[in-house]
Amino acid sequence: MTLLQLRYIVKIVECGSMNEASHELYVSQPALSSSVKELENELGIEIFTRHSQGIALTVDGAEFLTYARQVLDQADLLEERYKHAKPRKQLCTVSTQHYMFAVEAFVEMINSIKSDEYEFTIRETRTRDIINQTANMQSDLGIIYLSDFNKDVIGKLLREKHLSFHPLFRAPLHVFLARTNPLASKKKLTMEDLKPYPFIQYEQGEEGSFYFYEEAVWPDYSPKQINVTDRATILNFIIGLNGYTVCTGIDNGDLNNEKIVTVPLESDETMLVGWITNERAKLSAAAETYLGKLRTVVADHGYTLID
Repeated sequence: MTLLQLRYIVKIVECGSMNEASHELYVSQPALSSSVKELENELGIEIFTRHSQGIALTVDGAEFLTYARQVLDQADLLEERYKHAKPRKQLCTVSTQHYMFAVEAFVEMINSIKSDEYEFTIRETRTRDIINQTANMQSDLGIIYLSDFNKDVIGKLLREKHLSFHPLFRAPLHVFLARTNPLASKKKLTMEDLKPYPFIQYEQGEEGSFYFYEEAVWPDYSPKQINVTDRATILNFIIGLNGYTVCTGIDNGDLNNEKIVTVPLESDETMLVGWITNERAKLSAAAETYLGKLRTVVADHGYTLID
């Protein structure tokens, strides 16, 4: 049963004949008759009786007509609601590891949206949560990194959850330090240089493992270690406790640029930063805009984009 067949029935009743209805519907009479017959066979009832003077509704046909008109009225209301509705609210949700450039791009995206209504969400959260939220379509996309150390484990998890990883850029490792730290003036650091200072890392929860760490490398043993859950805290601890963390090296110049510096870390490891999406989902227009802004922000910070 289709809406078109229901419209055919109503029009036939209004016209009183199959022939006149076919003219108004711009459908051949044989095609119209065939469509009505198919509907009658599908429902197991006779809607019209045919005789030499024309057609008439049967008892079943009269009852059917009542329901058909109700369905068509609802269909017309639905069509009116969405054909003439104002543009729908823009939506976009991003889950990300704690990257300043991801937030910077989110701000750029919001500023570029030409809409009176929108609802955007960005979650800086744990690695496993990013993967789960993207897999469950709670987020349009997630931003994580892969390294030689974690790529096999993370890659396997992404495949199991039908997620695709799209590389964005590759970053050599850097250390975030307070400008007052004695190591801040060095051109390059080693993990041995950093040993006397508190190592600060993002906590990954009870299910977290080395493979889910946001830091691509960490000290073999750190006598001073602090676990945090948000970026504001880690920045305050770097400044207030003379601590350090390992990152991509991209810093938003508007955030603590007078108090924090990034220094290259001597390491063969790199971070392949990218975005993940659910293979079964289509990105919203706002999410596509966000990806464009993300690429622009990364390029503006001097990193080479991966096509």
